Amino acid sequence: MPVSAVTPLTILHTSDWHLGRRLYGRMRYEEFEAFLSWLQDTISAQQVDVLIVAGDIFDTMTPSNKAQALYYEFLGTVSKSCCQHVIIVAGNHDSPTFLDAPSNILKFLNVHVIGTACEDLNDEVMVLDDTDGNPHCIIAAVPYLRDRDVRSSSVGESGQTKDANVIAGICAHYDNVADIAKTKQAELAKAHKRHIPIIATGHLFAAGGTTTDDDGVRELYVGSLGKVSADMFDDCFDYVALGHLHVPQRVGGRESIRYSGSPIAMGFGEARQQKQVLLIQFGAAADKFKNKEVVSKTIPDSTALQIQTTTDDTFEKSVEKINKKVASQTTTFMDDLFGFEESVKSYESEESDKKVKIHTKENAIENHDQEMNQTSIALATSHSASNLTPSKLTSKLLHHDVVRQMQVISLPIPKFQRLAQISGDLDTIHQTINKTIHSLADTESVWLEIIYTGEDIVSELREHIQAMVEGLPCEVLKIKNTRIYNKVLNQQQTSETLQDLNEQEVFERCLITYNVPDEQKSTLRDAYEQIVYNLRHEDTRAE
Repeated sequence: MPVSAVTPLTILHTSDWHLGRRLYGRMRYEEFEAFLSWLQDTISAQQVDVLIVAGDIFDTMTPSNKAQALYYEFLGTVSKSCCQHVIIVAGNHDSPTFLDAPSNILKFLNVHVIGTACEDLNDEVMVLDDTDGNPHCIIAAVPYLRDRDVRSSSVGESGQTKDANVIAGICAHYDNVADIAKTKQAELAKAHKRHIPIIATGHLFAAGGTTTDDDGVRELYVGSLGKVSADMFDDCFDYVALGHLHVPQRVGGRESIRYSGSPIAMGFGEARQQKQVLLIQFGAAADKFKNKEVVSKTIPDSTALQIQTTTDDTFEKSVEKINKKVASQTTTFMDDLFGFEESVKSYESEESDKKVKIHTKENAIENHDQEMNQTSIALATSHSASNLTPSKLTSKLLHHDVVRQMQVISLPIPKFQRLAQISGDLDTIHQTINKTIHSLADTESVWLEIIYTGEDIVSELREHIQAMVEGLPCEVLKIKNTRIYNKVLNQQQTSETLQDLNEQEVFERCLITYNVPDEQKSTLRDAYEQIVYNLRHEDTRAE
């Protein structure tokens, strides 16, 4: 299909809002409200045609009234904007039946919700029309596929067999919706004499995916099963909008298969990340992006998104060079991640649970930036824990496909609540707190996580920290004491509560407390994982 046959289309990809989520007991509704307001402004400024939310709209299956109010108010406002369609699919945190319940009403607002995997897969494949009734694109709206959606269990099934059946079930589901989408595409192309893009969604864990500590990302299946590869997605998909992982990244080196990441930091492990949403443009829609600025009503002018452009000849030559480079890459990490420095986990099959460190923008993507210096839409350096001064946020071109006449642009999201993770001995912690506070704007405050790593045993660590922050525009939400012999001497902080531990940590402590023999631990862990999985995936909203 010739490039000229592609009509203008702008899609905004976001996911993992987790409305209602708390951080060590602190409510975060102001952050969610500010993000949704910013998102509305961005949709209008970029003239977005289709908004995709790829799962985990809410943090729990029983969202609070406030979280629900934010959700419905946002949909009501967006339905009156330039955005012609909203696609929402459920994630593993969402109640499928809760999302599905108002779906018939929301259709009248052109909000299309798929909470539960459809028995008739034709219902997951939708043709979206523009205001003139002409087809915009085809959406394969696949939600999070639960265990019961993708496989049938049998007694005595081994873990390896379960894994194979989960992967096979997910692949079969996507293959079937791809076949339906291709049939629709062929019919539309014959009738309208032009290419109709196919966009797929998903909420899953891709093999090699990157996560951070304390981000709340749960395993989707029992025993860490169901990690899929990029190869399972049919080539007919012009773009695959994924949710579940909170770090923005592509999958398997495929530029058109991406996680947008969460819009706000879900834990202090993400404090240094620059969050983003993704703008996918087809045809002449790319021209609308040039020389544009996005200014949020809730954010100072200094955070406006600014665009750099170049000539088409230089652009296409540089893009062709980059595409050749990308095709030869085997690294599991993105070279187009927003610059930040933090520990992450890479879940490769041969390097499971191995901790690595993503380099800063200057190191990790230096070569990439050198080749894209004429076409890149450069991002200002991310905020570090000791430098939280608001900086100018600029967008970045991640991918341009000349053949499909498509490009992917990341739009950075302002930080609505500053977070900082500070570690060291008492002197280092004190100095870093002062630097952090000094870097704040007059109206800003910061939430802190303090990790004490000093050599001295400090029996009253919390009192020392509280004295340091007395009268400062900050709040200490969490204090960790990593001294190993503190634990040996049972001098752990007495303020530790159950909310500081996850379910697995509590279970492991019980195994130790009750002196469970090592030969029995494996069986008990497997049984416990199954119980936790069933509890997490039981849809309490269903009949």
